[in-house]
Amino acid sequence: MLSYYNRRIIQSLLIVIGLVLTAASIWMLTFHNLAGIVMTAVTIFLLLFLYMAEKKLHQEVEQYVSTLSYRLEKAGDETLQELPIGILLYNKEYEVEWANAFLTSYFKEETLVGASLYEIAEQIPAVIKGEKETVISLQDSLFRVISKPEERLVYFFDVTKQEKTAQRFEEEKTALSIIFLDNYDDLTQGMDDQTRSSLNSLVTSMLNNWAKENGMYLKRISSDRFFAVLNERILRTLEETKFSILDEVREETAKHHAPLTLSIGIGQGLLPLPELGDVAQSSLDLALGRGGDQAAIKQSDGKVKFYGGKTNPTEKRTRVRARVISHALCDIVVDSDKVIVMGHKYPDMDAVGASMGIRYVAELNGREGYIVIDFSQIDTAVKRLLKELKEQNPDLYSRVITPEEALEIATNKTLLVVVDTHKPSLVIEEKLLSKAERVVVIDHHRRGEEFIKNPLLVYMEPYASSTAELVTELLEYQPKTKKISMLEATALLSGIIVDTKSFSLRTGARTFDAAAYLRTHGADTILVQKFLKEDLGTYIQRGQLIETVYFYKDGLAIAKGDDDYVYDSVLIAQAADTLLTMNGVQASFVIARRGEETVGISARSLGDVNVQIIMEQMNGGGHLTNAATQIKDVSVEDAEMELCRVIDELTEGGTAE
Repeated sequence: MLSYYNRRIIQSLLIVIGLVLTAASIWMLTFHNLAGIVMTAVTIFLLLFLYMAEKKLHQEVEQYVSTLSYRLEKAGDETLQELPIGILLYNKEYEVEWANAFLTSYFKEETLVGASLYEIAEQIPAVIKGEKETVISLQDSLFRVISKPEERLVYFFDVTKQEKTAQRFEEEKTALSIIFLDNYDDLTQGMDDQTRSSLNSLVTSMLNNWAKENGMYLKRISSDRFFAVLNERILRTLEETKFSILDEVREETAKHHAPLTLSIGIGQGLLPLPELGDVAQSSLDLALGRGGDQAAIKQSDGKVKFYGGKTNPTEKRTRVRARVISHALCDIVVDSDKVIVMGHKYPDMDAVGASMGIRYVAELNGREGYIVIDFSQIDTAVKRLLKELKEQNPDLYSRVITPEEALEIATNKTLLVVVDTHKPSLVIEEKLLSKAERVVVIDHHRRGEEFIKNPLLVYMEPYASSTAELVTELLEYQPKTKKISMLEATALLSGIIVDTKSFSLRTGARTFDAAAYLRTHGADTILVQKFLKEDLGTYIQRGQLIETVYFYKDGLAIAKGDDDYVYDSVLIAQAADTLLTMNGVQASFVIARRGEETVGISARSLGDVNVQIIMEQMNGGGHLTNAATQIKDVSVEDAEMELCRVIDELTEGGTAE
């Protein structure tokens, strides 16, 4: 059968022929009557035929269009009703005007017409107002919702299978873990074979049961190390329990007079297995660097989550390590043209004392040493020390330089030593880190997620009372080419006294050894007291801060300052220390404004509450018994509410206590 277009072409040709014949008929009628009559009759017949054909074609077209419109309308209706896509029309009051059968089939009601969108799903109006697509849960199914606000139209795509597949993929992603028995060698060193075997059986049994309960593969690879394979779903379960195995092993082994602790490093993310293993080892190193007895999870985005760390780290460092580090530092100093020492912002006596000790190390090894101080960011005690230094030892005082001067004299052969911090964001001048190619880090804080990149040497001992104590031990193994000055020894002793609260907190046998060494080499305890004396105004301000104290929970004391007044960092810390001496206080938190845009929190504990974990949740850090944080662009009241929220979250989960 000829198509519509082909028939049109034939008709057009016939019309042309008809016109030609008509012209011929008129001509023949003029000259040949009979022939003209015949030609006229043929022309009339042809024109009549063309008219009938045109009419028939028009009728056929009308019938075709009518049939097609019906079919299209029918197909459209069937599509709207049977297409596996939910379609919903609503009015200005967010009430359903119409919904297709596919969407209605998910509900018990026969029709959704007249129902409010808020009743169907609270997220739908939010999608409409936001003009964006999202995935919502509806009647135990998941839908990707797309809104067309101009037409007041909403599409619902059932993505339950896709989302469940994606969820399963996420849950099944492999994670690797390395479990280390922190103090196994120390505990078993003096044990007989039977006791050691009993301890091994106990720990192995506990870990195997833990792995079996959670669906992990666990393998012991050495006397103090285990290897585990798990997935994201199992890891999420372990996080929900706050890695309770840490507490279980510690408490159970303590009953057998062998308090063993675990450190767990976990690597996760879409990485090749060799890289995932490296991440797990890196996480374990991080956990050990923070004192052990905790789990560290390094995520794919580089962030690290910590669990545990409830116990005070025991003193594990040895004289051998101090001697090795001291000799390594000596070699690095000799290989440098000069040494620049820098502490943290608003340096305390520990940071300044340690800086003076490292500058003395540089001098002992024949290199010029300089101490970086921002004179606009020092407390009263440091001001007194610098004043005494200027009067008693002008030559040594000339070695104290500003950050700008340090940037000018630094070269690619200069050694930069960072003391009392390991976080780039906390150093006095971060530009120095970028300029210096040779960096050494000496710190006594637990290692955090943020860390200085590519240091030549790292000496981090969270078991030490202070950085001044670590530096003092390093001095004992340096060349004895020159005697340490009285002010340098006094500054180091001041740092130890400040960080130990006069030898009352975080004080080990090595702390007293370091103090005795400094006292033997001329440290003046009277001068220490002179540096650490406080003004009457400071005493009164601290009393005003303490007056605001209240107990948020049993043993947790919170005090806060006036939001319109800027307090000194030392004052805030002293107020927290003072609160800790009060009866019934297990942990103290003092919140006060540190600057126009910054609110600081100082946290102290007697050991039963881990204030380090609380402060880390607020982007701070420190020790189990001594921690702090600074928060930008908040009020004192906002910081207080956030602190209470973190305390609630951690104490309910059993992490902080």
